[in-house]
Amino acid sequence: MKLLSFVVPCYNSQEYMRHCIDTLLPGGDAVEILIINDGSSDNTANIANEYEKKYPNICKAIHQENKGHGGAVNAGIKNASGIYLKVVDSDDWVNQSAYEKILTTLSDFYEKGTVLDMLLANYVYEKQGAKRKAVIHYRHAIPKGKIFRWDNVKRFPLGQYILMHSVIYRTALLRECHLELPEHTFYVDNIYVYKPLPYVKTMYYLDVNFYRYFIGRDDQSVNETNMIKRIDQQIRVNKIMIDYLAGFHIDSKPLARYMRHYLSIITCISSVIALKSGTKEDLQKKKDLWKYLYEKDKSLYRKIRHNVVGYAVNLPGFVGRKTTLGMYKAARKFIGFN
Repeated sequence: MKLLSFVVPCYNSQEYMRHCIDTLLPGGDAVEILIINDGSSDNTANIANEYEKKYPNICKAIHQENKGHGGAVNAGIKNASGIYLKVVDSDDWVNQSAYEKILTTLSDFYEKGTVLDMLLANYVYEKQGAKRKAVIHYRHAIPKGKIFRWDNVKRFPLGQYILMHSVIYRTALLRECHLELPEHTFYVDNIYVYKPLPYVKTMYYLDVNFYRYFIGRDDQSVNETNMIKRIDQQIRVNKIMIDYLAGFHIDSKPLARYMRHYLSIITCISSVIALKSGTKEDLQKKKDLWKYLYEKDKSLYRKIRHNVVGYAVNLPGFVGRKTTLGMYKAARKFIGFN
């Protein structure tokens, strides 16, 4: 049994996957690196086999027909033998000093018999060409350096929410909540960090800058042009999250508040993409999405529609649309996403 399983989804990743994997190898025998070749047509499969051959006790190459990012993550969860699981995209990497602290922390909990459902650490936007690297941390929202529960969680500031980059889950928990991501769909990482949350009881925050999230390739899913092209996939994920929260009774008020907050952010993103597109068809998709939320759960709709984010993306008329996009542009410049 391994302490930590890394799942590395790879699709035509020959140009950068080596760097990603090389930063994970220092974990040694405590980790396994599941390299998921998701139907690549370049040299990805050979590189995955090369690492498995060279590091047979650490690396495992898994080859499958193309199923998209969600299908690759599903394969990783299915094959993971580690107590904990971390997804690392093949164009990203991890910081070595933070990595050592992560492994030490997880090992200490395991040796003490402490059941830890979720570990959080900071992530850094490694935006190509940017002088300032934005660090996303959680110091104002959650305790650090100790086990805590949802009742100890404060409000998360805008822009500081739990993403796939910051989370390490207990592997068994992902299976207990029957997490299975949609295949051939982008933006499913939002479901990955959302669906398990009601099952999470114990958490720990390690205030280190662990994950390095690369931004800058034109073919990335978060590239603004690609997001407009794939608006239907973004909305599909958005609706899955609406369905989940609308049908889930949550006793913890801080957890319910956070899940509403995160859903409002995703709905904001969907709305902004439609506004950026500006086509009559996509603007109608925005209206239909808010209507879908209203019809699914009127109480949830009111809480999201009438908060700051919901108000901001629904300003009326041409001037309102320009104002919304101006606020989005400012947030994008400050944080450094996409």
